Amino acid sequence: MAFRSDLRNIAIIAHVDHGKTTLVDAMLWQSGAFRANQDVAERVMDSGDLERERGITILAKNTAVVLPAAAGHAGIDVTLNVVDTPGHADFGGEVERALAMVDAALLLVDSSEGPLPQTRFVVRKALEAGLPILLVVNKIDRPDARIAEVVDETYDLLIDLGAGDAQLDLPVLYTNAREGTATLDPEHPGGDLAPLFAAILDHVPAPTHEPDHPFQALVTNLDASPYLGRLALCRIQNGHVRRGETVAWCREQGQVERVKLSEMYLTEALDRVQADEAGPGDLIAVAGIDDVTIGDTLADLADPRPLPRLRVDEPSLGMTLGVNTSPLAGRDGKQLTARLIQARLEQELVGNVSLRVLPTERPDTWEVQGRGELQLAILVETMRREGFELTVGKPRVVTKEVDDQIHEPFEALSIDVPEDYVGVVSQLLGLRKGRLQQMVNHGTGWVRLEYRVPARGLIGFRTEFLTETRGTGILHHVFDGYEPWQGDIRTRPNGSLVADRSGQATQFALLNLQDRGQLFIAPGAEVYAGMIVGENARSEDMDINPAKEKKLSNVRSATGDELVRLAPPRLLSLDQALEFIREDEAVEVTPASVRLRKVELDPALRARAAKRAKHGAAPS
Repeated sequence: MAFRSDLRNIAIIAHVDHGKTTLVDAMLWQSGAFRANQDVAERVMDSGDLERERGITILAKNTAVVLPAAAGHAGIDVTLNVVDTPGHADFGGEVERALAMVDAALLLVDSSEGPLPQTRFVVRKALEAGLPILLVVNKIDRPDARIAEVVDETYDLLIDLGAGDAQLDLPVLYTNAREGTATLDPEHPGGDLAPLFAAILDHVPAPTHEPDHPFQALVTNLDASPYLGRLALCRIQNGHVRRGETVAWCREQGQVERVKLSEMYLTEALDRVQADEAGPGDLIAVAGIDDVTIGDTLADLADPRPLPRLRVDEPSLGMTLGVNTSPLAGRDGKQLTARLIQARLEQELVGNVSLRVLPTERPDTWEVQGRGELQLAILVETMRREGFELTVGKPRVVTKEVDDQIHEPFEALSIDVPEDYVGVVSQLLGLRKGRLQQMVNHGTGWVRLEYRVPARGLIGFRTEFLTETRGTGILHHVFDGYEPWQGDIRTRPNGSLVADRSGQATQFALLNLQDRGQLFIAPGAEVYAGMIVGENARSEDMDINPAKEKKLSNVRSATGDELVRLAPPRLLSLDQALEFIREDEAVEVTPASVRLRKVELDPALRARAAKRAKHGAAPS
């Protein structure tokens, strides 16, 4: 086997919000990728609007920094390809693809929070891929840092996940990514990231290849260019390739086709630059293959040898997504028809291997399955911003049959709460069939609870949890296998306030209705029959008339000019709306609005169906 000593490929993996993207910022600055006076946004790798708004990484992206000969080995410059991965398990498909591009993983752990459920998820994927790991304890300047305990907890996690002796013999560094410092001793803070760069060069293996092996490259991601069309992002495993060369394209069903690579790019800092030739270990982007998909292999035309295809975990959550059928459809969006929605979903499948799109009984509705609520909500939000109008159903878990018994997905849930709220959190999770696995009191007034909960029980849990803990609680969860079906779980005790006619909501009507429950609309809002305008204080649904106007007469009222105090409505975000709805409800999503509605808008048909359900008759 031969080595490329001038190249290193590494992925940064961590739990969400532990500082991955901030550390990449510091690495770019200190490697000279930017001018000293260049105006660069914070978290420059999070380039998408949704990524910046939510403060999370959604898509895995790579950058390249050059370590000068003084830092490199054998007096040569070393190119370091760094892949920034999502920390949220809902985007696990991105993590799995990123790990197929690299030779080692840099595990980032918060110095106070320590390893959390999604840390376990990304570490398990790295160990399954056989990658060596570098441990970096970040945010060492936190006043509540517990560095030694976090290092011990990380070793326990690695042992629990079956790490080998070589993977346990890992270097440990301590960083403050915001300040751009790294050190081998937390008692003596560093002045820059030089210790981190040195550790990467010492412990990250150089890409290996067989010198006489024909060209092979695995397609691990896709991108698009307005000028070049679809771009295939590949890692070259063996051999060399030149721009304009004709290669073999090995597809999923075993077909092999001739294609010409019209353009080829390598990454320098944040830019793609045109390259004439690339070799083993290089991460390249190539154009000229319109229908290429993730997992395909590009190979030598004379000797095509396909590589094993990428496999990702199966989806655990699904929801229906279809055409907007409400009376207000077509007022805000431009993309309205089933054909356009289906084409957009098929386009999403090309670049997102962790999604599934299945047909339903209705031709204008599809079931979209993914890893979790956040991944599905991000898809709907992205389509909404592109001008689509949609009707979205309640998220449901994806079950499977094992030994003639239905099994449902379970989640490992980690909660940090002040001691005062342990009782109320335990009560909430008891109702949702959660089992307490471990409880740790750190002695700082905070308690960590670890539960195993049916995934169904966590749909809608976050909002209730934050309300009960007065916004102080922190929770994270990750998929943790299948178990037998746990029976009925009632997650929302209250019914809905449903409009019984179309019109504009009036202040007079809402003033009389606000004692019935929490309202979701303000005066002047357009409503229609079957639209949910609030949450009932009782368990059953209630049909109401929010468009009722005050009758005028020629008799002057002594109280007619009194100030009316109307409570402000509770405006739901898309995520909160998806959590709130029940089985017979849906979310109407348009570029300008998020409304809740009943699946069946006609109140008479709803009443008939409810009567049949009450008497145990099957609905027609």
